[in-house]
Amino acid sequence: MSTLWRHIRSLYRWALSGLYFFPVCTWLVILGIFKDPRKNDRPQRVFFRNILRVAGAEFGVVRAPGFDPNRTSIFLCNHVNLFDAFVIYSAIPQFVRGWELESHFKIPAYGWMMKRFGNIPVPATTTPTALKRLLESTKKALDDGVSVIVFPEGSRTLDGRLGPFRKGIFQLLPHLQYPIVPMTIVGSFEFNHKGSCLLNPGKIVVYLHDTIETTGLTRDGVEPFMERVRRIIAGPLDSYYGEKTS
Repeated sequence: MSTLWRHIRSLYRWALSGLYFFPVCTWLVILGIFKDPRKNDRPQRVFFRNILRVAGAEFGVVRAPGFDPNRTSIFLCNHVNLFDAFVIYSAIPQFVRGWELESHFKIPAYGWMMKRFGNIPVPATTTPTALKRLLESTKKALDDGVSVIVFPEGSRTLDGRLGPFRKGIFQLLPHLQYPIVPMTIVGSFEFNHKGSCLLNPGKIVVYLHDTIETTGLTRDGVEPFMERVRRIIAGPLDSYYGEKTS
């Protein structure tokens, strides 16, 4: 397929997505002024799923036998591209909100929307005071029955594979004592990736792995636990790229 045709096709998909995204998103934001977004979850899920469809992505979810869809949990997922929020929200059955950089909450309109819809501000620094604030806001969300999504890599992948983990969320787990769910997005890097404007039609599959208890996790156990979680998330990616290059 010629490069010119791929760019034309991508431009068409971006235009369709924009024509769908902006009016529907505006409607949901206005609706959120008058109605608690938590009580209006279904329209948001339909909206997010349709964005993927309009952009040209097929979508599938594989749930492990030990995944508990009824537990308030912390979802730890690989970070791929700008469509991650749409993919994640379409895959997780629990009511879920994400960690979001604190600086984003200062952006006019967008910041208000993030706060209103219940996302959790993440400080730019890792001082004890900042981590305590993050712990308290995360704990409050979980105690209120809101599951939380975190990208432990902290940045988007550059090659499709899983990058190194930052310790932030893992340092908080002994204090939170909520179950975690490793989560893997496969195929999304080929659909779109950082540094490229191309949208390549294809299938995105989300793996929701077994729910893992953190009750009893101590500071000394954080490092091996982090490595265990990383291996689980990396598994489908390693299989996928291994098959592609073999």
